[in-house]
Amino acid sequence: MPAAVIFDMDGLIFDTEALYQEAFLAAARVGGHDLPKAVIEGAIGVPWAQSRAIILAHTGPDFPIDPYFAQMISHFDLLATTELRLKPGVVELLDLLDTLAMPRCIATSSGHATVQNHLSVHGLGDRFHAVVGHGDYVTGKPSPDPFLLAAQRLGVSPALCLALEDSHNGVRAASAAGMMTVMVPDLLKPTPEIRSLCTSVVDDLHAVRALIEAVSGAGIVE
Repeated sequence: MPAAVIFDMDGLIFDTEALYQEAFLAAARVGGHDLPKAVIEGAIGVPWAQSRAIILAHTGPDFPIDPYFAQMISHFDLLATTELRLKPGVVELLDLLDTLAMPRCIATSSGHATVQNHLSVHGLGDRFHAVVGHGDYVTGKPSPDPFLLAAQRLGVSPALCLALEDSHNGVRAASAAGMMTVMVPDLLKPTPEIRSLCTSVVDDLHAVRALIEAVSGAGIVE
């Protein structure tokens, strides 16, 4: 039975990974850049410095990375104003955690301003007890630092935390932190390595809710 839940944000709470992919591709088209989809997928869901390094490793050091990222962010912000969607089961899972009085935290590579903006769009600003975002830790995922700090802020041992992730690096980070790790795949499917690091791999947050209900003995919350 977990004592707390640590949520990733992009691709887990919000359907942003697809928006980022569209924004990366749109910026490449505008700039006339040849960036394969596989390279772009590798640059999503990791800290910006790592995204830049991944792209530059493919394109070479002369690639105009700063104008490209500015164009990408502009595209993403435009998409997010009208197309930011919750992933299935978010509200229902949060309702169950409220019933169980179970604390929860977001641990993300996004900055605090982005987190608060996304949460406010869907009225979720008061549904999390803490947020760990970019700038709060020295080393991002796949380092365990974001998850360890999240556990610290909730005052719960990492071993008693359930970590929910959609990305490979997120799973690696949560597992390295010693947490019970459940993957809810979004753009990336679990590899044998990733499955070996997970307590479970499920289709959506409705299934996570069912897992917690099963171990807690809680009734279905309608």
